[in-house]
Amino acid sequence: MRTASVLDGSGAGHVCGYPAELHSLAAEFDLHELAVEDALEAHQRPKLERYGDTLFVVLRAARYLDAQEEVDFGELHVFVGKDFLITVRHGAAPDLSAVRHRMEQTPELLALGPEAVLYAILDAVVDGYAPVVAGVQNDIDEIETEVFGGDPAVSRRIYELSREMVEFQRATRPLVSMLHGLMAGFAKYGTHEELQRYLRDVADHVTHTSERVDGFRQALADILTVNATLVTQQQNAEMRALAEAGFEQNEEIKKISSWAAILFAPTLVGTIYGMNFDAMPELNWTFGYPFAIGLMALVCTSLYFIFKRRDWL
Repeated sequence: MRTASVLDGSGAGHVCGYPAELHSLAAEFDLHELAVEDALEAHQRPKLERYGDTLFVVLRAARYLDAQEEVDFGELHVFVGKDFLITVRHGAAPDLSAVRHRMEQTPELLALGPEAVLYAILDAVVDGYAPVVAGVQNDIDEIETEVFGGDPAVSRRIYELSREMVEFQRATRPLVSMLHGLMAGFAKYGTHEELQRYLRDVADHVTHTSERVDGFRQALADILTVNATLVTQQQNAEMRALAEAGFEQNEEIKKISSWAAILFAPTLVGTIYGMNFDAMPELNWTFGYPFAIGLMALVCTSLYFIFKRRDWL
């Protein structure tokens, strides 16, 4: 059995003339031009297609970056023939050297042919989902703490993680049906029974991962709803506090204005009679002073009761 691996420029190792190398392999192994075209372009959905005697498999690998607390996705295209297997990797994941080491350490598995190598690749991709699931679960736990802690930046983190879960779901959900189709093909073409059992185990893991991802998306949607509710409640509380502060300030202004008006009345009377014009008849009036004092008291008392009745005092 012959194997070949091609990395594109976004992979861990760069191979110059990557498209030319793939075209050369396509000519040597009689690969279908449509499959080669897909392999040259990233951003393909996980799928399984058969071109004559060659299987073309597209996988979406994932890894969790602890430092950035985010999920990094890669893409792997696999051509499987009767006596060869070719991989084209876009991105750093998965680590195919680990697959090669495993096959070298288990010659009895390698003896089962290219399908065994395909199984090992599928198993490596699916096993790579487990650390991602654990990392995302930890992120969700942290987000829940931040939501109830009132962290203002948590909404952005929820949104970013939700987008990653959409991408993760696109990687895992099609893989479930794809693996069932591959198992049916293994049974149809008489693939070794032990290899079929291995593939069923991978399918079980994928189903479990897909269900966890669905649960993550629902949990993030619920958290986003709770966060929006808490933010709304906080905004309402702030608006209520502002309204209460404005009301209290308005009450204080009413009191100040009322006392200013009350104090202004005697000042006005006193100012008028303090002008000392000769033509002011009240200046020589015997009861002028008591009249002025009484007028001041009457105006002040009237204003006081008026403002008191209107709850300004």
